[in-house]
Amino acid sequence: MKYAVLSDIHANLDALERVLSDIQAAKVDRIINLGDMIGYGAQPEEVIGEIRRHDIKTLLGNHELAVVDPDYLDWFNPAARKSLLYTADMIRHPSVRFLRSLNPFLCIGDCRFVHGYPPDSPLIYLFQADEKMLRKTFWGLDFRVCFVGHTHHLEIISSSPTGLHRAPLKKGKTQLHRTHRYILNIGSVGQPRDGNKDAKYILWDDDENSVDLKFIPYDFKSAAEKIRAAGLPEAHARRLLPG
Repeated sequence: MKYAVLSDIHANLDALERVLSDIQAAKVDRIINLGDMIGYGAQPEEVIGEIRRHDIKTLLGNHELAVVDPDYLDWFNPAARKSLLYTADMIRHPSVRFLRSLNPFLCIGDCRFVHGYPPDSPLIYLFQADEKMLRKTFWGLDFRVCFVGHTHHLEIISSSPTGLHRAPLKKGKTQLHRTHRYILNIGSVGQPRDGNKDAKYILWDDDENSVDLKFIPYDFKSAAEKIRAAGLPEAHARRLLPG
């Protein structure tokens, strides 16, 4: 089976449309979205509509959690809270019902998908996991590969008989070892913070045991101008721009 896995779209329709076009050309069997479709960007309703129209299996991210349960708004900084309040006003009732239906994790065979950190947290960041926490996770959970998002940074963590290894996840194809186990942070479609402004997603070939990290150019200036036109925090527009 061949999967496309994406995360952290953050209401950036310009980026999502380009990524979906690339995925269509790749002829995958299934698309999985790790959450945070909304927040920061100016088009939450449109992004949710595209996700639903393409029947993309979607997980609960921390931004979705804050919309369906406003008690979590205090978890966010003031600028992110402003964006989430805008989001809550912009999305329609069917979209809210869709957000309420989302689960925090998905398992397919021996692979796990979660927004933040396994087994099922939409809130814990991968960078919060020290070696002790990672060892406990690998020992305590039964997965061969776990895909996460949330940090907007690219990383691959492997567990093998020789120990743990952390490294940046690189553009292009990475061949995985059958005897190793992995946590992969796949970056962000709509709010990349890894020094490269392209939208990111991966192709996961379960039969070939490989991941192919895609960098997809899109009109980030258009997305930034929409954030500004909506009166959302300037910082969220600037994050999309070079420099």
